[in-house]
Amino acid sequence: MKYVVLIYSNAESRKLWEQFSEAERGAGLAHYARIDAELAASGELVASQALAEPATTTRVRVEGGRTLTTDGPFAEAKEHLAGIYLLDVASAERAIEIAGKMPEAAMGLVEVRPARSLDLAQW
Repeated sequence: MKYVVLIYSNAESRKLWEQFSEAERGAGLAHYARIDAELAASGELVASQALAEPATTTRVRVEGGRTLTTDGPFAEAKEHLAGIYLLDVASAERAIEIAGKMPEAAMGLVEVRPARSLDLAQW
């Protein structure tokens, strides 16, 4: 079954990251590289990706058949999506176990959500 692990950031977690030394930031990124390697080796990793800062967001909508864009995130929020993991695991419990390895989980900034198939019978 596929699950998405959503990793969030907020002003507090961002400030903490910025206070880290270069070595500490390197260790943090190495932590994610180890998780990626473990999940790839077990066959559970479909994809993982860090996301750029919310200020780089382009919002897209269609009005009257025209595609319109605006800068910035969809909505003002104190938390923003910072990265994702798409997993193919045996159970929700396994997805939750993996999500618990994310440093942001200590701040309550990680979600696990089942991924839906595009098969209409499942909707």
